[in-house]
Amino acid sequence: MTGGPGSPAAARPAQPGAAKPAVPSLWNLANQLTMLRLALVPVFVVLLLADGGHNPKWRAVAWAAFAIAMITDLFDGEIARRHGLVTDFGKIADPIADKAIMGAALIGLSVLGDLPWWITAVILARELGITLMRFWVIRYSVIPASRGGKLKTLTQGVAVGMYVLPLTGWLATGRAVLIGLAVVLTVASGADYVRQAVRLRREGLARAEEAKAK
Repeated sequence: MTGGPGSPAAARPAQPGAAKPAVPSLWNLANQLTMLRLALVPVFVVLLLADGGHNPKWRAVAWAAFAIAMITDLFDGEIARRHGLVTDFGKIADPIADKAIMGAALIGLSVLGDLPWWITAVILARELGITLMRFWVIRYSVIPASRGGKLKTLTQGVAVGMYVLPLTGWLATGRAVLIGLAVVLTVASGADYVRQAVRLRREGLARAEEAKAK
Protein backbone atom coordinates (compact mmCIF):
# COMPACT_ATOMS: atom_id res chain seq x y z
CA MET A 1 0.00 0.00 0.00
CA THR A 2 1.53 3.35 -1.01
CA GLY A 3 0.67 6.98 -0.69
CA GLY A 4 -0.38 6.82 2.99
CA PRO A 5 -0.03 9.78 5.37
CA GLY A 6 3.50 8.78 6.38
CA SER A 7 4.82 7.71 3.00
CA PRO A 8 7.43 9.71 1.05
CA ALA A 9 4.86 10.34 -1.67
CA ALA A 10 2.52 11.97 0.83
CA ALA A 11 5.31 14.05 2.38
CA ARG A 12 6.67 15.24 -0.94
CA PRO A 13 5.39 18.78 -1.76
CA ALA A 14 3.53 19.30 -5.01
CA GLN A 15 5.83 20.34 -7.84
CA PRO A 16 5.18 23.71 -9.51
CA GLY A 17 4.65 22.01 -12.84
CA ALA A 18 2.28 19.36 -11.52
CA ALA A 19 -0.92 18.93 -13.45
CA LYS A 20 -3.97 20.64 -11.96
CA PRO A 21 -7.14 18.64 -11.33
CA ALA A 22 -9.33 18.53 -14.42
CA VAL A 23 -12.25 20.93 -14.39
CA PRO A 24 -15.51 18.96 -14.79
CA SER A 25 -17.36 19.55 -18.02
CA LEU A 26 -20.53 21.64 -17.97
CA TRP A 27 -22.22 18.77 -19.83
CA ASN A 28 -21.42 16.12 -17.23
CA LEU A 29 -24.06 13.58 -16.14
CA ALA A 30 -25.05 15.43 -12.97
CA ASN A 31 -25.70 18.67 -14.85
CA GLN A 32 -27.57 16.80 -17.59
CA LEU A 33 -29.96 15.42 -14.97
CA THR A 34 -30.45 18.93 -13.58
CA MET A 35 -31.14 20.27 -17.08
CA LEU A 36 -33.61 17.44 -17.65
CA ARG A 37 -35.45 18.44 -14.48
CA LEU A 38 -35.63 22.05 -15.64
CA ALA A 39 -36.90 20.96 -19.06
CA LEU A 40 -39.58 18.83 -17.44
CA VAL A 41 -41.14 21.82 -15.64
CA PRO A 42 -43.08 23.25 -18.64
CA VAL A 43 -43.85 19.72 -19.86
CA PHE A 44 -45.33 18.85 -16.48
CA VAL A 45 -47.43 22.03 -16.39
CA VAL A 46 -48.88 21.35 -19.84
CA LEU A 47 -49.71 17.75 -18.89
CA LEU A 48 -51.23 18.75 -15.55
CA LEU A 49 -53.54 21.33 -17.12
CA ALA A 50 -54.38 19.33 -20.26
CA ASP A 51 -58.07 18.83 -21.02
CA GLY A 52 -59.18 21.10 -18.20
CA GLY A 53 -56.81 19.58 -15.66
CA HIS A 54 -59.09 16.78 -14.46
CA ASN A 55 -58.63 14.09 -17.08
CA PRO A 56 -57.34 10.97 -15.22
CA LYS A 57 -55.17 9.87 -18.15
CA TRP A 58 -53.40 13.22 -18.47
CA ARG A 59 -53.00 13.45 -14.70
CA ALA A 60 -51.31 10.03 -14.70
CA VAL A 61 -48.89 11.15 -17.40
CA ALA A 62 -48.26 14.40 -15.49
CA TRP A 63 -47.47 12.31 -12.40
CA ALA A 64 -44.93 10.32 -14.42
CA ALA A 65 -43.17 13.55 -15.47
CA PHE A 66 -43.22 14.77 -11.86
CA ALA A 67 -41.85 11.45 -10.60
CA ILE A 68 -38.99 11.51 -13.12
CA ALA A 69 -38.10 15.05 -12.01
CA MET A 70 -38.10 14.00 -8.35
CA ILE A 71 -35.91 10.97 -9.10
CA THR A 72 -33.32 13.10 -10.91
CA ASP A 73 -33.24 15.32 -7.82
CA LEU A 74 -32.21 12.30 -5.74
CA PHE A 75 -29.28 11.43 -7.99
CA ASP A 76 -27.74 14.55 -9.59
CA GLY A 77 -26.21 15.99 -6.41
CA GLU A 78 -24.93 12.61 -5.22
CA ILE A 79 -23.37 11.88 -8.61
CA ALA A 80 -21.70 15.31 -8.70
CA ARG A 81 -20.16 14.91 -5.24
CA ARG A 82 -19.13 11.27 -5.59
CA HIS A 83 -17.47 11.65 -9.00
CA GLY A 84 -16.03 15.16 -8.62
CA LEU A 85 -18.48 16.72 -11.06
CA VAL A 86 -19.48 19.74 -8.97
CA THR A 87 -19.70 22.90 -11.10
CA ASP A 88 -20.81 26.48 -10.51
CA PHE A 89 -23.69 25.86 -12.90
CA GLY A 90 -24.82 22.87 -10.87
CA LYS A 91 -24.65 24.78 -7.59
CA ILE A 92 -27.02 27.42 -9.00
CA ALA A 93 -29.23 25.34 -11.30
CA ASP A 94 -29.89 22.41 -8.96
CA PRO A 95 -31.83 24.34 -6.27
CA ILE A 96 -33.59 26.38 -8.97
CA ALA A 97 -34.75 23.18 -10.67
CA ASP A 98 -35.94 21.74 -7.35
CA LYS A 99 -38.03 24.78 -6.51
CA ALA A 100 -39.29 25.19 -10.08
CA ILE A 101 -40.83 21.72 -10.34
CA MET A 102 -42.28 21.82 -6.82
CA GLY A 103 -43.58 25.38 -7.25
CA ALA A 104 -45.18 24.48 -10.60
CA ALA A 105 -46.94 21.51 -9.02
CA LEU A 106 -48.19 23.44 -6.00
CA ILE A 107 -49.47 26.41 -8.00
CA GLY A 108 -50.99 24.19 -10.68
CA LEU A 109 -52.84 22.06 -8.13
CA SER A 110 -54.13 25.17 -6.34
CA VAL A 111 -55.31 26.70 -9.61
CA LEU A 112 -57.24 23.48 -10.29
CA GLY A 113 -58.77 23.64 -6.82
CA ASP A 114 -57.16 20.37 -5.69
CA LEU A 115 -54.87 21.91 -3.08
CA PRO A 116 -55.68 24.80 -0.70
CA TRP A 117 -53.86 28.01 -1.58
CA TRP A 118 -52.68 28.50 2.01
CA ILE A 119 -50.61 25.31 1.79
CA THR A 120 -49.01 26.49 -1.44
CA ALA A 121 -48.33 29.91 0.10
CA VAL A 122 -46.70 28.47 3.25
CA ILE A 123 -44.42 26.10 1.34
CA LEU A 124 -43.37 28.62 -1.31
CA ALA A 125 -42.80 31.39 1.25
CA ARG A 126 -40.57 29.05 3.25
CA GLU A 127 -38.57 27.98 0.19
CA LEU A 128 -38.07 31.56 -1.01
CA GLY A 129 -37.20 32.78 2.48
CA ILE A 130 -34.60 30.07 3.10
CA THR A 131 -33.04 30.66 -0.33
CA LEU A 132 -32.64 34.37 0.44
CA MET A 133 -31.27 33.52 3.87
CA ARG A 134 -28.62 31.27 2.35
CA PHE A 135 -27.40 34.23 0.29
CA TRP A 136 -27.50 36.37 3.46
CA VAL A 137 -24.92 34.17 5.21
CA ILE A 138 -23.02 32.74 2.23
CA ARG A 139 -20.05 35.07 2.81
CA TYR A 140 -19.62 33.55 6.26
CA SER A 141 -20.54 29.91 5.70
CA VAL A 142 -22.83 27.52 3.86
CA ILE A 143 -25.91 26.26 5.67
CA PRO A 144 -25.79 22.47 5.33
CA ALA A 145 -28.90 20.47 4.50
CA SER A 146 -30.34 19.09 7.74
CA ARG A 147 -32.10 15.78 8.30
CA GLY A 148 -35.31 17.71 8.86
CA GLY A 149 -34.85 19.50 5.55
CA LYS A 150 -34.23 16.25 3.69
CA LEU A 151 -37.27 14.63 5.33
CA LYS A 152 -39.32 17.69 4.41
CA THR A 153 -38.27 17.41 0.77
CA LEU A 154 -39.13 13.71 0.65
CA THR A 155 -42.51 14.21 2.34
CA GLN A 156 -43.39 17.13 0.07
CA GLY A 157 -42.47 15.15 -3.04
CA VAL A 158 -44.56 12.11 -2.09
CA ALA A 159 -47.54 14.16 -0.90
CA VAL A 160 -47.63 16.50 -3.91
CA GLY A 161 -47.17 13.53 -6.23
CA MET A 162 -50.22 11.90 -4.66
CA TYR A 163 -52.21 15.10 -5.26
CA VAL A 164 -51.23 15.03 -8.92
CA LEU A 165 -52.83 11.60 -9.21
CA PRO A 166 -56.66 11.41 -9.26
CA LEU A 167 -56.98 9.44 -6.01
CA THR A 168 -60.14 8.66 -4.05
CA GLY A 169 -61.10 6.88 -0.83
CA TRP A 170 -58.49 6.13 1.80
CA LEU A 171 -55.66 7.15 -0.55
CA ALA A 172 -57.15 10.65 -0.80
CA THR A 173 -57.39 10.76 2.99
CA GLY A 174 -53.81 9.55 3.28
CA ARG A 175 -52.45 12.24 1.01
CA ALA A 176 -54.28 14.92 3.03
CA VAL A 177 -52.58 13.66 6.20
CA LEU A 178 -49.23 13.51 4.41
CA ILE A 179 -49.46 17.06 3.05
CA GLY A 180 -50.32 18.21 6.58
CA LEU A 181 -47.14 16.51 7.83
CA ALA A 182 -45.20 18.14 4.98
CA VAL A 183 -46.43 21.58 6.07
CA VAL A 184 -45.36 20.91 9.68
CA LEU A 185 -41.91 19.75 8.53
CA THR A 186 -41.66 22.73 6.18
CA VAL A 187 -42.23 25.21 9.01
CA ALA A 188 -40.10 23.32 11.55
CA SER A 189 -37.11 22.85 9.25
CA GLY A 190 -37.43 26.47 8.13
CA ALA A 191 -37.22 27.64 11.74
CA ASP A 192 -34.11 25.47 12.22
CA TYR A 193 -32.47 27.03 9.14
CA VAL A 194 -33.20 30.50 10.53
CA ARG A 195 -31.53 29.53 13.81
CA GLN A 196 -28.48 28.21 11.94
CA ALA A 197 -28.28 31.30 9.74
CA VAL A 198 -28.36 33.69 12.69
CA ARG A 199 -25.69 31.67 14.51
CA LEU A 200 -23.41 31.43 11.45
CA ARG A 201 -23.72 35.16 10.75
CA ARG A 202 -22.99 36.00 14.38
CA GLU A 203 -19.92 33.74 14.36
CA GLY A 204 -18.77 35.18 11.05
CA LEU A 205 -19.04 38.75 12.31
CA ALA A 206 -17.13 37.79 15.46
CA ARG A 207 -14.30 36.29 13.40
CA ALA A 208 -14.18 39.39 11.24
CA GLU A 209 -13.90 41.59 14.32
CA GLU A 210 -11.11 39.40 15.71
CA ALA A 211 -9.23 39.63 12.43
CA LYS A 212 -9.46 43.43 12.48
CA ALA A 213 -8.20 43.55 16.05
CA LYS A 214 -5.01 41.57 15.24
